[in-house]
Amino acid sequence: MSLHEQLQDLARNLYWVWHPEVIEIFRDLDPQVWREVNHNPAVFLARLSPEEVERKAEPLTLQARVTHALHQLEAYLEASYTWGACQAGVLRVRPVAYFSAEFGLHESLPIYSGGLGVLAGDHLKSASDLGVPLVGVGLFYAKGYFDQRLDADGRQQEAYFAADVNSLPIDLATDDKGKPLVVTVRTRPSEVRVKVWTAAVGRCRLVLLDTHVDGNRDEDKNLTAQLYGGGVQVRIRQELVLGVAGMRALAALGIQPGVLHLNEGHCAFAVLEQARRLMERDGRPFGDVAEQAAAGTVFTTHTPIEAGHDRFAPDLVEEVLGPTREALGLAPKDFLALGRRNPDDAGEPFCMTVLALKMSRYRNGVSALHGRVSRAMWRGLWPSLPVDRVPIGHITNGVHVASWLAAPMAGIYRDHLGPDWEQHLCTPETWHAMDEVDEEEFWQQHQTLKTSLVNFVRRRLRTQAEQRGEEEPRTADGRPLLDPDVFTVGFARRFASYKRATLLFTDLERLDALVNHADRPMQVIFAGKAHPNDSTGKDLLRQVIEVTRQKRFRERMVFVENHDINVARHLAQGVDLWLNTPRRPNEACGTSGQKAVLNGGLNASVLDGWWAEAWDGANGFAIGDGAERADTADQDRRDAQTLYDLLEHEALPLFYDRNARGVPHGWIRRQMAAVRTLAWRFCARRMVMDYTERCYVPAAGGATASVPGRAGP
Repeated sequence: MSLHEQLQDLARNLYWVWHPEVIEIFRDLDPQVWREVNHNPAVFLARLSPEEVERKAEPLTLQARVTHALHQLEAYLEASYTWGACQAGVLRVRPVAYFSAEFGLHESLPIYSGGLGVLAGDHLKSASDLGVPLVGVGLFYAKGYFDQRLDADGRQQEAYFAADVNSLPIDLATDDKGKPLVVTVRTRPSEVRVKVWTAAVGRCRLVLLDTHVDGNRDEDKNLTAQLYGGGVQVRIRQELVLGVAGMRALAALGIQPGVLHLNEGHCAFAVLEQARRLMERDGRPFGDVAEQAAAGTVFTTHTPIEAGHDRFAPDLVEEVLGPTREALGLAPKDFLALGRRNPDDAGEPFCMTVLALKMSRYRNGVSALHGRVSRAMWRGLWPSLPVDRVPIGHITNGVHVASWLAAPMAGIYRDHLGPDWEQHLCTPETWHAMDEVDEEEFWQQHQTLKTSLVNFVRRRLRTQAEQRGEEEPRTADGRPLLDPDVFTVGFARRFASYKRATLLFTDLERLDALVNHADRPMQVIFAGKAHPNDSTGKDLLRQVIEVTRQKRFRERMVFVENHDINVARHLAQGVDLWLNTPRRPNEACGTSGQKAVLNGGLNASVLDGWWAEAWDGANGFAIGDGAERADTADQDRRDAQTLYDLLEHEALPLFYDRNARGVPHGWIRRQMAAVRTLAWRFCARRMVMDYTERCYVPAAGGATASVPGRAGP
């Protein structure tokens, strides 16, 4: 087998996404091409002939590294004694089917928009590492989300592209005759044909559904073209494909799930298809099988914002779901009642979250605070119960450590926590060894990462300027923007109003004093996208651009366009302070700050989402006192004041308080405290273990009730 063919074998399993030793092989072959192809091994190998690969590899002695990487992958895939094999054997025959509208696995597979998708990707990767039998089910968006560009006035412009499936690490599923596997779902106007793609994600598999099939109407062909594209008519049909066609695709692939995990309400139609299959198998009516279907279903809700829950008009539901309703043997009123808080209210729209809550027995929010908010939000579905007994618990989100941890920091952990530290990263005792890490060594590694971030941002700013026909932005004396020695704040997230991206701009004079302080300056890096249909979010983004372009700020405040996993990775690995300013209690979790912790970044956040249960006074900074005020203007004013005070009197003095060698020991001690107290708690490995023990295993056994305050019995 040639070296080129061996590299293709490595590229076909997304295992490489979280194994830097494999990524480094591709990058070392040709760093320039690697950047140009957006870190996509398939495109990279298409650009280089087998002869070029051999020629470039010879002086680098890559053959031994490639052989070792293939052996490591083989050993990983064939390992028998995994945590999942010991703790979740019941799932080996009938695995978990994890449904999500988006999966964020890597920047080269653009079928995600933000936090929900990245969480799903981290969940899949952690299930693979643990050996938990799990299959992801999503949609293949041929045009992905959108590429973001800003015009001369700072307005977001969206551009879509058509993905070349030959350049993606996915395979077209075929039937026993070698023909493309196709499943169908019916709506009133048409039958929608759906083909199936699969991707290997370590030990797990991802199934992606694609409606661009000959024989479909044009509007049906384009159903899966764009992530969250179109209006409610498109959205409900996408969700029909995701849930119903997703279940049928699994059956066609020979996969019989023992548990359904619905990652947000977009996926809720899957449980109706599960009920239909039980009816067909057992010859019983819907009322007799509904509880059985619900008993094997886990539902995770992700938003405390009312507008974040899909709702559809009854007429639209009948147009799209009429055939499904008939297959379940339900009258229109009874079917609509499944998605209504008040079943007798004929004017109430059909809510996907209500359907998911009614048709599941393991229900959870994604942080302790979000669990409380969700119980209050949906208590009307259980009117006889006090709010604290509403059966919605919580499992706090975590991040996949290997995907977000920079190599220099991984080296420190390996040296001090032990070579197998990743197998024990959920154990708090593992992290006690952080006390033995040399503070200056830790600091120097973080400074290396910050320098890498600054260089990355400079390259992006240069590219952005070229795309607009402008000169590269520079300081007044001709230097590139940003300085790795300056205190660096990162803010990167979706531009939604409740996230308050402009809170830092409440008092521009005070901000000016902080950014341009003679002895303790501050620089801020912004990134993020507004939803194409969110005019308010776009206005907030434009306000950020306008401030960063002001003469007094433009040398130390920048915006990085086209936020994706690659941008998020660099920011999380390099910033000194991760800023999070949601209006409490609207942040369900907010995992971006967890990624910064792993790399030595400190959090400054409102006590919302995960930070409300993470902050202990010594492992970061809190904005506000956790109070929730009805007057949002007053809340914003108070939080802004607290933020300025925190930066001026706590964070900046601590960062710039240096010894004779220029080392800020007080700051480093807080960094080390953050890693020691937070890394083990807020990782996806712990999260998936929680889901497995508290939800998947009991659901696979047919448990029928959940307990408030927990995700399952």
